[in-house]
Amino acid sequence: MGVGRYILARLALTVPMLLILLTIVFLILRVIPGDPCLAMLGGRNVGPEQIRNCRVQLGVDRPVAVQYLRYLGGILRGNLGDSTRTGYAVSTELLERFPATFELAIAGMVVATVIGLGTGIFAATHSDRPVDHAIRIFNIASFAMPIFWIGLMLLIIFAVQLRWLPVGGRINPVTGAIFEPITRLYLLDTLLRGDLEAFVDVLRHLLLPALTLGLVVSGFIGRMSRTSMLEVLGREYVTAARAKGLHERTVVGRHALRNALIPIVTVIGLQFALLMGGAILTETVYSWPGVARYLLESIENRDFPAIQGTVVFIALFIAAVNLIVDVLYARLDPRVRY
Repeated sequence: MGVGRYILARLALTVPMLLILLTIVFLILRVIPGDPCLAMLGGRNVGPEQIRNCRVQLGVDRPVAVQYLRYLGGILRGNLGDSTRTGYAVSTELLERFPATFELAIAGMVVATVIGLGTGIFAATHSDRPVDHAIRIFNIASFAMPIFWIGLMLLIIFAVQLRWLPVGGRINPVTGAIFEPITRLYLLDTLLRGDLEAFVDVLRHLLLPALTLGLVVSGFIGRMSRTSMLEVLGREYVTAARAKGLHERTVVGRHALRNALIPIVTVIGLQFALLMGGAILTETVYSWPGVARYLLESIENRDFPAIQGTVVFIALFIAAVNLIVDVLYARLDPRVRY
């Protein structure tokens, strides 16, 4: 099977998966106990006319089948409804906040990949030595520690006690008042503007949240990297490369790592998608204005259209990342396509 046919096959498999995800989201929000309109209007001391208008606004006055078809039709048109809290379109608010979450996820993934891949390779090349055992303990501990606890500890140490880094936010309020974003990816925008001072400020705000996300994910990547490298280092072609007198760095970097990366790339891609979930706690701890914090604010205010739209948005993003990972995996390992 060629690459084009493989991509089409994966796309065909993605469609029913997305349909199942969207159906689950639709059903869960409709089987939750309680009346959503009563919850949004603040209790039971409201008139029937207010409740009726709210149900018409949400579309829950119609049969479930009609609601479901309207729900799917709206998603196909890119319409996720309007927030009852702000009155704006949910899709518009999500697109405004998504660059912040995406930038944080990218930075967290860079931290996780550098730490995880580095420690995993080093542990594999020093297998069963004290440093190997120490790295394995570190990876297990970082993967097991709650993300909010890591965030709070880093915040207390580096922001409160040492005062090296900002407590929270995405940019200094004074700088943010005059800064005009282009793509809303602040690191990229400051470089495009040529504003070095703003770039340093954005980087300082990004460092602790990215380190918090990256440390948790790095443990899993490190364990997978070590396992994959150990398996490859025992192969015959690696032994033959060493027998030829090649330097150990060349053997590891050119012959072993390239083949060990195949399962690691899959893990990195899937963990990147899961960072969207971990970002909820991280964005809360650091007051980061992203999609995850928007979801939490919507839950606190019982904004059901925003909750549903955000969950659908995250589900679509994860499905897209999984598709990209499948394609990359097929490019790295042609055996997958057959």
